[in-house]
Amino acid sequence: MADPLTDRSMLAPLLANGWTHDPARDAITKVFTFRNFIEAFGFMTRAALWAEKWNHHPEWSNVYKTVNVTLTTHDANGLTELDVKLATKMDSLATP
Repeated sequence: MADPLTDRSMLAPLLANGWTHDPARDAITKVFTFRNFIEAFGFMTRAALWAEKWNHHPEWSNVYKTVNVTLTTHDANGLTELDVKLATKMDSLATP
């Protein structure tokens, strides 16, 4: 089990890059928009490989060129460093 995130300053770069904090769930969310469905699905495929490697899976949905992502660590009842790590990786994967 991952430990809850105590250093909240780790969220600052993510919040500056379009992530939002949901304090009710202690989760972060972001909407990624791509040029088309293929790019959105490609992003999800690349992100899924990292999520599986790190055994940390997002809540997400896809409609055409939009991917909605929510990250939180359920067994920690909130954010952990794994969420920060995966969010940072997703941002890098979404950048062309």
